[in-house]
Amino acid sequence: MRQFLERVLHTLLVLWAVVTILFLMFRLMPGSPLAAYLNDNLSEEQQQLILQQFGLDRPLYEQYVIYLANLARGELGVSFFQRRPVVDILMEAFPNTIVLTLASLVVAYIFGVIAGAFLAWRRDTWIEKTAVPIVLAVRAAPEFWVGMVLLAVFGFGLGWLPSGGTNSPGAAYDSEIERFLSLDFLRHLALPMLTLAVYLQGLPLLLMRSNMLEVMHDEFVTMARMKGLSEWSIVIRHAARNALLPVLTAFTIGVGISVGGNVVVEVVFSWPGIGRLLVRAVSSLDYPLAQGAFLLIALVFITMNFIADMLYVLLDPRVSHARVA
Repeated sequence: MRQFLERVLHTLLVLWAVVTILFLMFRLMPGSPLAAYLNDNLSEEQQQLILQQFGLDRPLYEQYVIYLANLARGELGVSFFQRRPVVDILMEAFPNTIVLTLASLVVAYIFGVIAGAFLAWRRDTWIEKTAVPIVLAVRAAPEFWVGMVLLAVFGFGLGWLPSGGTNSPGAAYDSEIERFLSLDFLRHLALPMLTLAVYLQGLPLLLMRSNMLEVMHDEFVTMARMKGLSEWSIVIRHAARNALLPVLTAFTIGVGISVGGNVVVEVVFSWPGIGRLLVRAVSSLDYPLAQGAFLLIALVFITMNFIADMLYVLLDPRVSHARVA
């Protein structure tokens, strides 16, 4: 319980620091946050009224107090250009980002865990010596380049899959669940998901391989061999299970990282998620929307990092004992 409370306190402090930085970042930049909102056709009185409307005529400390109070109520302001609450806009885009992130991570980690265990089993063979450089090369390839190659081949060349968006024009569904499970949505999801999965699979594969190589020399593996168990049974039932813990925590952290790291893929495939929304908000100087998108990404990352830390303590008692010692 003490460790849990400490981690909660640390998480809240990090979140407060992020909120404060976001608040100052958009207000201490050169020029007014409403520079794109105001124009020369407005009189000074009209411009002053607009500043009063958004509370930007008040001292900085008063703005900060109001900002924290609004956050506590779940209010993120109104978009300058869409003239809608920022929370509503973010909640429309957030499910698309979460579905893309989780689908890509699941595919990448299933492949990475299986391939990593197999490469560790085939240590020092031509298979491992060929596969590892390929994995590193794919991991280093820019996401936008991988996405453009897949688009050129499967989208424009063969015409098998849609080139962008989440649904075909005119498609209507009774609920979000029905939309996510529709064949049309899954076809639109395929290319961006594959692009992200190709990039993400390197970490679980190399991590699983490294952990397996360490575990394969432990005493319980030697004991399993002495019992006459098959090599494949030793790899899957004994070594792989004990090597999965760091991979599991990496998956949890990967959710937080990917939510904010999908910007390039969402832009390439016109995927209406948080990343694409953030790019549009920054390019149009829509500060409330950009601030809200940054805050949501940071909140997801901090939360998943907290969950990963707690999972590590729960799944590996040695961590909690080491902290107590």
